[in-house]
Amino acid sequence: MFGSKPLKIGLIGLGKIAVDQHIPSINANKKLTLVAGCSPSSRPDGVKAYNSYEEMVAAHPDIEAIAICTPPQVRHVIAQQVINDGRHVFLEKPPAATLGEAMAIKALAAQKGVSLLASWHSRFAPAVERTRQWIASRKLKSVVVHWKENVRQWHPGQKWIFEAGGMGVFDPGINSLSIVTRILPGAVMVKKADLHIPGNCEAPIQVEMDMLTTNGVPVRAEYDFLQTGIQTWSIFVESEAGEKLTLSMGGAELEIDGQVMAKEKEAEYPGLYAHFHDLIKSKSSDADFEPLRIVADAMLLGKRITAPDYIE
Repeated sequence: MFGSKPLKIGLIGLGKIAVDQHIPSINANKKLTLVAGCSPSSRPDGVKAYNSYEEMVAAHPDIEAIAICTPPQVRHVIAQQVINDGRHVFLEKPPAATLGEAMAIKALAAQKGVSLLASWHSRFAPAVERTRQWIASRKLKSVVVHWKENVRQWHPGQKWIFEAGGMGVFDPGINSLSIVTRILPGAVMVKKADLHIPGNCEAPIQVEMDMLTTNGVPVRAEYDFLQTGIQTWSIFVESEAGEKLTLSMGGAELEIDGQVMAKEKEAEYPGLYAHFHDLIKSKSSDADFEPLRIVADAMLLGKRITAPDYIE
């Protein structure tokens, strides 16, 4: 019977996000057991590591669920294999390189009867739900997003992020979109986007984007992967009554009309893994692709502006 023993999980991809977030979050949850991981090169301490998924599951056929922490360009093929094997899937964000691939993964999971989580970790930031509740009782005048960080600090040596399908600055930017699509009523539509793409890259390093909700609320987003000094992950909301809300530090801090309402430590991935466990227990899935759809729309509609070459 489900729940009598810890859920046995394997990891595909043992890079920075797996080491920093997935491994400690799984190990801290008594309802989960990290059985093993696989990577052609990485060997984190304390993890039984194999060169490939095939080697890992051959050695541990009792693995019930897989967290896929690879770059997005290869997730579709991997997810297909895992789902066809009857295992539940936790997709690191963004869920795939394209919206079509993400939808195909979702359809296959439904067909095979396995649980699928498209993991928008920023939705699990501590002040996001409180922000959503505040917005629900108000008419909004505007929303502004500033998501600006230093790619050299957060993604050293990760060349895939500027390759086709890597999404460039949308890799962190999509975190803000996962929050925006959670806290705002109505769908969010891209109206204009300026995509600054280095001459030696295939994905943008800076983006300015204007959006509009189906309820008529303008949303402005500014993304920068070359931010030095203070790193900024903030969303500014103003109501028609002139009230001002600031959700900052990626959703961990909340300020309303100058008063600090919440300032908490990050606990996103533990919340995600608890949610993943509950999805499997209830035989359900959570695969919302709206943040990825907005990125796809921006790439379709956006004006491409050549930026200086990116040199790490």
